[in-house]
Amino acid sequence: MTTEYGLKRHFNGDAARLIGGKIREVHPDFDVEEYAAEVERRIPGKELKDRVLVLAEGLRSRLPEDYPESVKILLAILGDELAEGEGMFNVSWYLMPVARFVEEYGLDHPEVSLDALVEITKRHTAEYAIRPFIEQHHELTMTRMVDWARDPSHNVRRMASEGVRPRLPWARTLTVFVRDPQPVLDILEPLRSDPSEYVRKSVANNLNDISKDSPDLALATALRWSQESPTPETTWIVRHALRTLVKKGNQEALAIVGVTGGEHLRVPSMGLHPRTLALGESTMIRLDVENTDSRRHTVTVDYVVHHVRKNGQRIPKVFKLTTLDLAPGERRTVEKSHPVREVSTRRYYAGEHLVDIQVNGQVLATDRFDLRL
Repeated sequence: MTTEYGLKRHFNGDAARLIGGKIREVHPDFDVEEYAAEVERRIPGKELKDRVLVLAEGLRSRLPEDYPESVKILLAILGDELAEGEGMFNVSWYLMPVARFVEEYGLDHPEVSLDALVEITKRHTAEYAIRPFIEQHHELTMTRMVDWARDPSHNVRRMASEGVRPRLPWARTLTVFVRDPQPVLDILEPLRSDPSEYVRKSVANNLNDISKDSPDLALATALRWSQESPTPETTWIVRHALRTLVKKGNQEALAIVGVTGGEHLRVPSMGLHPRTLALGESTMIRLDVENTDSRRHTVTVDYVVHHVRKNGQRIPKVFKLTTLDLAPGERRTVEKSHPVREVSTRRYYAGEHLVDIQVNGQVLATDRFDLRL
């Protein structure tokens, strides 16, 4: 029997029994075992999102034909709102098909559906389900989301941000906001110093999304927020939101997050050991960073591995190393072990891999290791 991994393994007949059992408590005609049997029959070979759709389709065929009545039944099984720090994927993961139900079948009833998504997001998330409503009922949905950004519930405020992320992972790209992210920024404005870490992470990720397509607008927003809202919460959001631009060495982004002295920094020594590796082994990166200025500077140090691809070309990947506060004339040694092991998003190929040391966005040293498979 094949062992399954990841979140998808949970969406099977047992998940159907869990959901169906809760539904039967408020809707006694629901056939739990028939639902579970259908799910078990249809999920083999399917990945996460398709499995969730199977569960949602099974609900649609067994709940009342009248959509508002079906939604009323589903809302009755949601349970208590998640507290700060309670994860939607470990506490209420089984509600994913409920959100998918609204996403798939609720577009003809936008008012009912948007009300339902507010309640669902308090117990799980609606960041994926809201996106077709943004596309097909744009004005209504955006008006709601502006209000949600000021909601007393941190879960609803977070959905106001997460739902409009232009490039939300696992979701369709919202091209309307790739072209013009200003409506997204209007929603983020009251959240720029939110007391909830859950919300702040979403705001930072959203502004980081925007920085990939509209870097000048993201930089102007980050600078304004830093000046108008000098709180620890805003400072954290801005630093996290500019991470992509910082990794690219954007000097304006570096200045906003307080990194200085680029022209006064050097890496007098840098090396890798060992320089010949097999897959699964690690190489130690060792370097010295020196501040040659007569003033103290805060510097960020990254390293870039140029991974060899199947066609022999190299693709760079930036890894965070450290941030240093260097006194005038100070020289500091930094070490980092870099493992060379395959992950789900990267496959290794044999050949010479370059490693750059990037200080304040500038490449100041390079070495290489040879990977043999």
